[in-house]
Amino acid sequence: MEKQFNEFSIKLEESGNLREKIRAVSMEMESAIRIMQSGLLMVHQSRPMPEVLEKAKFQIDVLKKLYGVLADILKDFPGQYYRYHGDWKSSTQTVVSLVAFLHWLETGDLLMHSEAEEKLGLGSYSEFGLDIEDYLIGICLMSNDLPRYVVNQVTAGDYDCPRKVLKFLTDLHAAFRMLNLRNDLLRKKFDGMKYDLRRVEEVFYDVKIRGLMTIGDSTEDPGREAKVGAMVIFFLSLFPEDVLHGGGAHQQAKKLGVFEVALIFNSWSNHQ
Repeated sequence: MEKQFNEFSIKLEESGNLREKIRAVSMEMESAIRIMQSGLLMVHQSRPMPEVLEKAKFQIDVLKKLYGVLADILKDFPGQYYRYHGDWKSSTQTVVSLVAFLHWLETGDLLMHSEAEEKLGLGSYSEFGLDIEDYLIGICLMSNDLPRYVVNQVTAGDYDCPRKVLKFLTDLHAAFRMLNLRNDLLRKKFDGMKYDLRRVEEVFYDVKIRGLMTIGDSTEDPGREAKVGAMVIFFLSLFPEDVLHGGGAHQQAKKLGVFEVALIFNSWSNHQ
């Protein structure tokens, strides 16, 4: 009995020491996150976009190095990733939301899972990567920033912004609906996205009714079907077939091209 509890004592001490190392890195991550958040807040104050983005990008490099430190710490403890994952899980979700918002400001497109891994340097490690649920929750958190961004841009005189954001959020919300979400937290975060979408819709229609949109502005986009289709196929690829609504959706997406999937999906979503 004494031998057994001596072994337990050694293992618990090792685990405690490891957690202290992880938490030290996590605290540095939280510091970098706060700096990045404060930098991106300047976007809502009509500051010059290049200046704001450059400061935020610097923190991405800092976070990339910190993830590398975490990976080095855990490489001596194979198979223990998910045991300690909770110590930086929340931070990672926030990081994804910030990086995704930054990516959207630059490109107007969704930050893909593989792109997020690459930006954070997480694709180089066998056991240390970007958890899919952390990515999806981060994307949901990113949508929370868009209604405020739209309101501030309209106040600054950018009346085309609501149209662009509305298209993006509509497509993103539709893509998420392809997933049968069973995670309570992820489901809750996704449910919040529809309120973000509603707020942006209200701003868009208010701008349109007041006649502030330029002639020719519309929510229609000639390439929208292809964009929606690409987003749908991406979300289909994240999860196995049994996680999706209906087993046939996954196989059909593999057989059809992006444009065809977009047409089918748009027809389906309009009747939901």
